[in-house]
Amino acid sequence: MPDPVTPAAPTAPAVPAALAVPPTPAVPLSALLAREDLGLRRIAGPDDPGVAIHWAHTSEMADPYPYLLGGELLLTAGVHVPGAARGHVPGAAGGHVPEAAGGDGGAAGSGAGGGLAEYFDGYVARIVAAGGAALGFGVAPVHDTVPRALVEACERHGLPLLEVPPQTTFSGVARAVWQLMAQARLAELRRVTEAQQSLAAAASRPDPVPSVLRQLARRLGGRAVLYGPEGTEIAAAGRPADERTRRALAELTRVVRPLPGRSRTPEAASPATTPGSPAETPPGTGPDGPRRPAPVPAPTPASATDTVAGRHLAAYSLGAGQGFVLGVVAPQREAGDHTIASVAAVLLSLLTGEHQSGTGAARSSALVRLLLGARPEDVAPLLGEGEGEGAGEGGGDGPGHSHEGGAVSGRWRVVHARPATAAAPDAVAASALGAALGSPLVDLGRDAVRVVLPPGPEPRPQPGWTLGVSGAVGPHDLPAADTQAARALGRARATRTALARHGDRAGLAALVPPDEAEAHARALLAPIATTPALTETLRTWLSLHGSWDRTAVALSVHRNTVRQRVARCATLLAADLDDPDVRMELWFALRQV
Repeated sequence: MPDPVTPAAPTAPAVPAALAVPPTPAVPLSALLAREDLGLRRIAGPDDPGVAIHWAHTSEMADPYPYLLGGELLLTAGVHVPGAARGHVPGAAGGHVPEAAGGDGGAAGSGAGGGLAEYFDGYVARIVAAGGAALGFGVAPVHDTVPRALVEACERHGLPLLEVPPQTTFSGVARAVWQLMAQARLAELRRVTEAQQSLAAAASRPDPVPSVLRQLARRLGGRAVLYGPEGTEIAAAGRPADERTRRALAELTRVVRPLPGRSRTPEAASPATTPGSPAETPPGTGPDGPRRPAPVPAPTPASATDTVAGRHLAAYSLGAGQGFVLGVVAPQREAGDHTIASVAAVLLSLLTGEHQSGTGAARSSALVRLLLGARPEDVAPLLGEGEGEGAGEGGGDGPGHSHEGGAVSGRWRVVHARPATAAAPDAVAASALGAALGSPLVDLGRDAVRVVLPPGPEPRPQPGWTLGVSGAVGPHDLPAADTQAARALGRARATRTALARHGDRAGLAALVPPDEAEAHARALLAPIATTPALTETLRTWLSLHGSWDRTAVALSVHRNTVRQRVARCATLLAADLDDPDVRMELWFALRQV
């Protein structure tokens, strides 16, 4: 019986400029080879640790090119190989009967195998052109060994060739690939989550912009640079870059920086590039060549990437029309790098936006003037525009309240807050509280968060916080309001209420001239005035109606300490603290000092 005619070798097309690699976590081929349960062995092709597998695909087609997307480990048992190549003879019903062992290798290397070499050359070339990452050849049940011509073709074209032993099924190889992908995805999510947390913490530091850049550079193992609207470096962190890389990065930032008359909008912005993708299409061009001139300026892309001397560059536009750009240089582009850099870009957008905004500049000016000796009432107009800036609702009945819309005209408040849990407040939570209350004037202390509220509606309770709110005062009385808020917070914690306010309604005490009331109070309280702990303990104890336990909670001391201090006050003042008249007189006096 004559030998079957060997099919013509597949024609290898030109390799496309860019392959559509699937958006799945890449699995290093070396990790797959390290699986002892699979027993895979690389027998041809480059020993490159950078070879990555995106999925496994089984095909017995003589021309697999139309069915590949790129990045596959193509698995085949060689069913498609011509009969002369396999060392088999045709059998009944189209089946094949194996010849003697060793016939496969002999046929592959004989002169009659010239057509076979041509076939395998075209076959491997098609896999490489389609973007296949590696080829796995099963030596059972069709073949006893891997054809020598296939080994030589893979060596010529630089395609890794794996020998799949008889005990390993293709489905087992595919399952191992997916297991490694799941592990890679989990590691990527963990890495991104940890980076997000560290970047958020860096943004809350006193020097937020340099801190974010330092953290980003450390996470990516490279360099992070913030460029200003004019293209100059404002801040940088990480490994120094050579002059060529610096010039290339500066040039890349021009692609994403909005020009005059060309601003980036959410609808017009190009999608951010993904790791491993080529640089974004420059504005004004399309996949089919130059576009026709548009009647409006072309949009600016949100990000762009490039590669220079083996180093990966990326640029991210910050804010809407501000002109700030984040530049990143990394030694390699790993999964999750784009997400981490995008988080940093969002944080820097907020920081640079606040710095450039009119309100941010006004607040900075106010703080500088205060440090240089200006009076609080002179800089107060720079810290807020007054009515409607608060986040809360409702109104008050005390002095300074305007019942039109519940707003307070020209009157400020101070809020002291502590988390409802026992945990200490952190910078991120403090900033969030300030935003909820409608004020950026936040101070994170060791035991409490202090917030200065510009004129506006009274604050409301905030979930997860215990608040003490001062009365409404003018700017020059803010120190007194700070004391009021601290006392109100202590009372709120002691009574387990979400919010306590300092009472600012006028009473009988208003009938006494202030100077006379103050003089009487100082004389009455003189025996304990030199010991602030006694004065504060007596004040808190009286405000809580003589409750030892609540006073201890409010002052964060033991109840026995409260008893000892109150007894000491009674002795020094020569007063019977069980007498309600004495208590009332002492309470009025304490309110004057």
